[in-house]
Amino acid sequence: MSKKKYAPEQIISILREAEVLFWGKGRALRRPADGSPQVHCISFHPLVAFSGMSQLRQNIVTRDWVIISSERRTRPNEFVAGRKDPPSLPRRDPSCPFCPGNEQQTVKELFRVSESDGWKVRVVENKFPALTPGGDRERLVEGIYRSMSGVGHHEVIIEHPRHDLTTALFSVEEITAVLTAYRRRYQDLRKDPRIESIIIFKNHGERAGTSLVHPHSQLAATPVVPTQIRSRVEEATRYFDDTGECVFCRTLREELRARERIVAETNHFVAFIPYAALSPFHLWIFPRRHTSSFDDIFDGELDDLALAMRLVLGKLYHGLKDPDYNYSVRSLPTRDHHTDYFHWYLTIIPRVSRTAGFELGSGMFINTAIPEESAAFLRDVPVPEST
Repeated sequence: MSKKKYAPEQIISILREAEVLFWGKGRALRRPADGSPQVHCISFHPLVAFSGMSQLRQNIVTRDWVIISSERRTRPNEFVAGRKDPPSLPRRDPSCPFCPGNEQQTVKELFRVSESDGWKVRVVENKFPALTPGGDRERLVEGIYRSMSGVGHHEVIIEHPRHDLTTALFSVEEITAVLTAYRRRYQDLRKDPRIESIIIFKNHGERAGTSLVHPHSQLAATPVVPTQIRSRVEEATRYFDDTGECVFCRTLREELRARERIVAETNHFVAFIPYAALSPFHLWIFPRRHTSSFDDIFDGELDDLALAMRLVLGKLYHGLKDPDYNYSVRSLPTRDHHTDYFHWYLTIIPRVSRTAGFELGSGMFINTAIPEESAAFLRDVPVPEST
């Protein structure tokens, strides 16, 4: 008695009816040239093949392995359960050093985006800097012990005059003003020969490390290339040497082809959850144009990035009730500018889960949210027009 053969579409239907996690598409292989029998197979994520088991996924950009835990699986709507609505804040807080009228409470102003009745964005030196702009870059080596003078720059970007707003509620024009300040300070600090790397980042919420609620972000220019950034560059270089293409461009092309992890698209940017996302709702925003350094962004791309950020941060705000998050701009170290192998991008990490002993002990993360489910959830979250 011969075994019954099923077409790929029939197998997909059976798997779905059995409520097996399935995220791929059926595909039949062509008959081999030697005339041997045709073999049917299914292209799917290993969550199906390893039904009932966790799955390890590798991030091709970082080379990190991530455990996608089916046993601890948390559905997207469960991250909102028990969360309260964002607190109501005053439009201006007299005690806040970042509010208009309190400019004297901040230290040296480095740049501002002005409007007719005041400022839209201010960049000031950090009052409690991790690095200081004065002095020479000096190294000290004593056997195995190495140190360096803490020269560099640590700045605060005050993103808006209003105390009661968050970036997710800004207009596109207001986010563009913030990005304009980022680009200008990046371009200025690149000229400092002591600087090796520039990191732009935002801490939103207590779990993300912020100490002031007034909307702000930070910039740190360091005299060394941090290990994580160096590792990204080395992996990108290795991939380019092996394949002759940019790993970021390849990732973007594959994500656009698959479409299952895309969250939002604009003319110049694509926001998606990585295949091997380190944590729930971990997001990347990639420019479509290959460029290695953030400060090479065009004016039109700046406006479009503002739109992409408003869409993504708005989806997090409305879909997950304003979660704490960190975002940062990943850009090439300052000694280089244009390369074929590196592609700058923005990463957003909502703080909806906790890092524990396993992550600290292994360097490997456990993600309890399935990236495809998280992306589908965010895609369906409407973002109201700004008022």
